[in-house]
Amino acid sequence: MAFGTFFLPGPTEVRPEILAAMTRPMMPHRGPDFEELFARIEVGLRDVFLTARPVYVSTSSASGLMEGAIRNAPAGPVLSLVNGAFAARFAKIAAACARETDILQVPWGSTFDLDDVERRLATRKFAAVTVVHSETSTGVLTDVRTVTELAHRYGALCIVDSVTGIAGAELRFDEWGLDFVLTGSQKALALPPGLALGVASTEFLKRARAVPDRGLYFDVVEFEEFAAKNQTPATPALSLLYALEAQLSDILREGIDRRWERHDAMRDATAAWLKRAVTRVDLEVAILAPEGARSPTITAITLPEGLKSAEVVRAVARRGFTIGGGYGKLKDSTIRIGHMGDHTIETLRPCLAECEDALRDVGGKRWAR
Repeated sequence: MAFGTFFLPGPTEVRPEILAAMTRPMMPHRGPDFEELFARIEVGLRDVFLTARPVYVSTSSASGLMEGAIRNAPAGPVLSLVNGAFAARFAKIAAACARETDILQVPWGSTFDLDDVERRLATRKFAAVTVVHSETSTGVLTDVRTVTELAHRYGALCIVDSVTGIAGAELRFDEWGLDFVLTGSQKALALPPGLALGVASTEFLKRARAVPDRGLYFDVVEFEEFAAKNQTPATPALSLLYALEAQLSDILREGIDRRWERHDAMRDATAAWLKRAVTRVDLEVAILAPEGARSPTITAITLPEGLKSAEVVRAVARRGFTIGGGYGKLKDSTIRIGHMGDHTIETLRPCLAECEDALRDVGGKRWAR
C-alpha cells in the first residue's frame, strides 16, 4: 500500500525508509557504538522538545511514563484535569498508584476555564497536576503553559501528557518552565509503537530523589544517571532506536517550527473542508473541539444521531483510506482523522474527499431507511 492512505489517530503512518532503518544489525547496548547512537538521538530529541535537559528513552508505551511520572512525583494529592478519555486515564493511573486524586472535569470536547483551575488549586495543597496537551479522544488542545504556571503558583508540579502533541503541536519545554512532559513514538513522531520519551525538569528530578517508593523501571533518577552516560537503564528496543535516529534527521532537516506550521495547516484545511462539506452532504456534522482549542494533529468530528461511526469508518475503508472511530464514550458518535507525522495537506486532501463521499453515501442510506 502506498504512503498516504492511513490517517488513524495513532499509530500513524510510517514511511518505508523509516521502517527500513529498523533492519540494521544488532549491536551490544553496553558499548561505544550504542553510546554514539544514543548521543546522536539525544541531540535530535532535545531539539524536538526544545530543552537542554536529557530526554529519557523508555522501551514501553507512553502509559509507562505516565505511571512513572506519578510514582516519581512528590508525596501528596494529585489534581487531574479531565476533558477526555486519556485525561481520565491519567487520573485512573494516579489513583492506581495509591495517590489521593481530585478531578476537575469538564465535558468531553471542552477545554478548561483557567480561573476554575486556579480556584481548585487554591482549595488544598496539591503535589502535582496532570493534564493532557492534545486529547486524542476529542482533538482538544489545552494551554499547558498556563496550567503549569498556575500549578507553580500554588506549589505543585505539572505533568503533561503530550502523546499527540510532541513534534506536531508547539511545546517549548525549557522556555515554558514545564516540569515533566511525555510522549509516545507512534504519533506525531511517525514511528512504530514501542518507545516512550520524556523530559523532567531539574526541580522535578530534585523532588523525585526524595521519593522512597518510586519503583525501578520508570525511575527518573536512574534515567538521568544513565542518560549522562548515553545509556538506557534497561535493554532498549534497538531497532526502534535506529528508526528514531533516521526520523530525527528528517525532522530536524524540516525544522521543528516548520513542522508545527505544517500540522497547523492540516488542522485548518480539515476545518475548512468540513465547513464546505456540511452543505454538500446535507448532514449535521461538526468539529467537536471549539475553535481556538483544536489540536493540530487530530480532528474529532461529531455525527448526527443514529449514524454510527463504524458505518463511516467502514465506508472510508472501502474507498482505500483508514481513519479512526470515536473513543470511549464518544465511540459511536464521532469519527477521528489523524493528520500528523509525515502527512501533508497534499496527502490529506484525497482522504478528506473520500470521507466526504463516504458521509454522503452512508448518510443518504440512513435517511432512506
